[in-house]
Amino acid sequence: MHRRIWPLCLFAFFTFFLSVLISSPAYSQALRTRFEESGGTQTPPYAEIIQWWQKLDATSGKVKLLTMGMTDAGFPLHLAVLSNRGDYNFEQIRKNNKRVILINNGIHPGEPDGIDASMLLARDIVAGKYRIPDHVVLAFIPVYNIGGCLNRSAQYRVDQNGPEEFGFRGNSQNLDLNRDAIKCDSREARAFTEIFHLTDPDVFVDNHVSNGADYQHVMTLLTTQHTKLGGVMGEYLAKEFEPALYRSMKTKGYDLIPYVNVWGDSPDKGWSDYWDSPRYASGFAALWHSFSFVPETHMLKPYNDRVLSTYALMQCFIEFTAANSEKIRQLRKEQKEAAARAEKFPIRWSLDKTVFKEVLFRGYAAAYKPSGVSGQPRLYYDRSRPYDKLVPIYDHFPPVEWVEKPAAYIIPQGWWKVTDLLRLNKVVMKPLSQDTVIEVEVYRITDYRTQPRQYEMHHLNYDVKTSLQKEKIAFRKGDWYIPLNQPANRFLVETLEPRGEDSYFAWNYFDAILGQKEGYSAYAFEDIAADYLAKTPALQQQLNERRAADTAFAKDGRAQLNFVYQQSPWFEPVHMRYPVYRVR
Repeated sequence: MHRRIWPLCLFAFFTFFLSVLISSPAYSQALRTRFEESGGTQTPPYAEIIQWWQKLDATSGKVKLLTMGMTDAGFPLHLAVLSNRGDYNFEQIRKNNKRVILINNGIHPGEPDGIDASMLLARDIVAGKYRIPDHVVLAFIPVYNIGGCLNRSAQYRVDQNGPEEFGFRGNSQNLDLNRDAIKCDSREARAFTEIFHLTDPDVFVDNHVSNGADYQHVMTLLTTQHTKLGGVMGEYLAKEFEPALYRSMKTKGYDLIPYVNVWGDSPDKGWSDYWDSPRYASGFAALWHSFSFVPETHMLKPYNDRVLSTYALMQCFIEFTAANSEKIRQLRKEQKEAAARAEKFPIRWSLDKTVFKEVLFRGYAAAYKPSGVSGQPRLYYDRSRPYDKLVPIYDHFPPVEWVEKPAAYIIPQGWWKVTDLLRLNKVVMKPLSQDTVIEVEVYRITDYRTQPRQYEMHHLNYDVKTSLQKEKIAFRKGDWYIPLNQPANRFLVETLEPRGEDSYFAWNYFDAILGQKEGYSAYAFEDIAADYLAKTPALQQQLNERRAADTAFAKDGRAQLNFVYQQSPWFEPVHMRYPVYRVR
């Protein structure tokens, strides 16, 4: 009996001793951050950030710093998991019905507010200065864009008020990682995707700093559009979650305002929500039925104030999630099940300016004066003339185009760059077990436009038009069959339907089909074409009608020859045929 009690007593004494040590002023002093030591004017470089988290891990059983996937900078991403019981096995966390908040920092390292605020928050939780309930687990990405964090200077973001030095917006490939969530050109985005599906966050927070207009508010909030999120989660977001954050921030001394989406003008007439498409980390999170938010502190406010407001807003996320844990769990479960059985999905949305909400905006009067550079009138904000005004916020983006869900998609195995991304996103799919012919719905790209200038290493396709017809296609063993009876349905529809704004077709993954591979020598094909026309009266009639309707075509012999070629059996069937096939 005594042999059993004595080790338990030792363990209890050690636990009590450790809790007293951690909560002691000396412990808190040892884990002070560069932000605190500098009086709120500095943010630490990358190596110091990771060393600080490693130290926190080594001294507290509440924190586990996990090493995750590699980045373009040659360093792995880290994930710091914090909970009262030291949970970091996410399978067990889900079994124990705990809510997960994933907090991303430094996607733009010139906006380091979240990096410092997360360090302060984690330290204060460990030290007992701020308590979280047992059923909430926090997962911090200390720094996402490591390459940008290493590229440190005092010269970037010329119009931002501190800190003294900070990182660069682009990563080691000069990519903006907050445009990479769908296309995954960076190793960071691939590692983030693994983290996201590992944690399956109930709430996702991506900390940023805003530029644009000037105003009195320290913190603004970009929330995934409730109409885009849709379903029961969208309704709850608009009516309960977001309003509660505003009330909670008010009690902490901050007048929170929606992200001020105004450029080169005064915000006093209101504004529309920033369109949060899936290329952004928060828009990507919404595809997976997470409540997602982008805090945006105001660049002209002192760095100390910005970090503390980020700290306060993260507390608001924790407190609302803790108080509404079961409701959030139920809504996510319901939305995932609805996505698995839905018969159609939206792929395009449009702003409805007949619907708006009014918020109290605390701004500065906008005026014009001669530019010291050009002498021309220039905008400025007069801080000696503050005002409070109710302004409209247009946050209603109803769907304007839907697609019927197929029973499944089939993607030939040659398009492995796409199927690799589907596997990365934990999409359920299986290879065909044998060669087979299947009747499927086939899209053909009938028209599209391409951006003339590159955007994040791509020239996006847009204004895509398609035709749809049934065809029997020969598939090979190993081609991928992707059933649409899973929570990934929405992600699949928005990435695989070619008219989707951030589809893989939009991001050029299928551009090879747009180029014709086979051709002919005109002098040799002339006789073949004439013979084919003689044997195919219907095609001859089409040619005659085209000549009659188009005088330029009637005068262009090469165009007429090519018209015959394109309608002939010698023309390649895969040209403009979209290689994602719909099974009905």
